[in-house]
Amino acid sequence: MRILGIDPGYATIGYGIVEYDNFRFKTIAYGAITTPADKVFFDRLCDIYEDMTTLIEKYNPDCLAIERLYFNTNTTTAIDVAQARGVILLAAKKNNISISEYTPLQVKQSITGYGRAEKHQVMEMVKNLLQLKSVPKPDDTADALALAICHGHTSSSVYNKFMGVK
Repeated sequence: MRILGIDPGYATIGYGIVEYDNFRFKTIAYGAITTPADKVFFDRLCDIYEDMTTLIEKYNPDCLAIERLYFNTNTTTAIDVAQARGVILLAAKKNNISISEYTPLQVKQSITGYGRAEKHQVMEMVKNLLQLKSVPKPDDTADALALAICHGHTSSSVYNKFMGVK
């Protein structure tokens, strides 16, 4: 299964693509989509959509794992990130890719075994699980890879298969 993990944003969108065979992960690609701060916001959304479509066409993922948004402070940022997330989801749906959402707690639990793990612990585990020489940068990229790993673990669990969860 080829999984596209996405850490949503509008200035920097982390992405990570892994293959998972129910036993091990293989890193295919990772990086970040960036948009310039001085560009009109709606044009940034177009750029994100086009770059996501290009990624999907190039790597042909089976599914997309994306962070479920949770903001409790800056609502302006939350709305802008939600809009960017919307165009990311649109790109996936337009290309018939199944979508799964995970909370930060679910990702941390899946990667480290502890839902309250610190960011550096998650990043180090991503590096180790994918047998990378260093922690991927920027942080958004490591977060995207963590989402892809989380989906691999979650989608392959015996319990989820028994319950019919995809």
